[in-house]
Amino acid sequence: MATTILLRRPALSFAISAKHSAFTPFTMSRAQSTFNSYLVSPTELAGALRHNSPSKLSTSPKTVPICGSWFLPNDPEKRTGQQVFMDGHIPSARFFDLDKVADTSSPYPHMLPSPEVFQDAMSELGVNRDDVLVVYDSAELGIFSAPRVAWTLRVFGHFSVHLLNNYKLWVEQGHPVEQGEQAQYQRTPYPLPKLDHSKVVDFKEVKELAKDWNKEGRDEVQILDARSEGRWKGVDPEPRPGLSSGHIPGSFSVPVPELLDPQTKTFLSPEKLREVFQKRGIDPNKPVISSCGTGVTATIIDAALTEAGYGDGSRRVYDGSWTEWAQRVKPTDSLIHKSE
Repeated sequence: MATTILLRRPALSFAISAKHSAFTPFTMSRAQSTFNSYLVSPTELAGALRHNSPSKLSTSPKTVPICGSWFLPNDPEKRTGQQVFMDGHIPSARFFDLDKVADTSSPYPHMLPSPEVFQDAMSELGVNRDDVLVVYDSAELGIFSAPRVAWTLRVFGHFSVHLLNNYKLWVEQGHPVEQGEQAQYQRTPYPLPKLDHSKVVDFKEVKELAKDWNKEGRDEVQILDARSEGRWKGVDPEPRPGLSSGHIPGSFSVPVPELLDPQTKTFLSPEKLREVFQKRGIDPNKPVISSCGTGVTATIIDAALTEAGYGDGSRRVYDGSWTEWAQRVKPTDSLIHKSE
């Protein structure tokens, strides 16, 4: 049974605001969202939960925290999302397992699930279609895998989805935390969703874009890579053994740490995010494809572009990302580039 523990930490000396004029909702919601922007501060979430907390019996729309914690397979501390959820989570939170709510038949990790698998997972979590979902990460990483969970929810058309910015601050600001297993919630009749293919790009299309790179008249789609610059350049190894590092021809290196505050691990302000993208040479008027190692941190770029109000809204995520790319392209294709 879950135990509530109030962690009282010194209040931070600054405030984080997620409200700005650049925010545009992803979908029209039938439920009235409690929040005005995609990113939600701990104070905003705490207030929403006080006024609209989940109930085991109520079927009316509610605010539901979703823990999307996930760790790389080479994590030095051997942590798992399920473990850190049990160590401490927001009261009434549900754990969304990226490795299980996925296409488990694919040779590539946590690829998007089928609509049926997604439907079953949401029903099992006791989530209704009209619920306002706020996805958050582990306190250790701040922002890492939660954007992937939030993106998945949006790809399958959930009406109101937000990101907590972030759980690290939630804990440090003394908001309530529970330990133990997830509470049992009544299964809900979540409707079968449709996958929004306009938000996803596959290997075949990315390969065609890469082959046409640097050719006159090519489609000027920008591929943004969230991996470290060393992996992008091909001088540092990939975390998965046997996988070549390097980058997709014509892609831009946009390492995740550049998008986050080094102390709080929250997203930078919209103004600073725009500066990062401008410095990296990203054109706000051209379409963007985000990529990374396995399609997880690519969605951090996608969320940062949204927060910055950057671009024309034509943004997609390469689901298989580098893990698929490095395994599927042939040496004769010359489609793994390295640079000094």
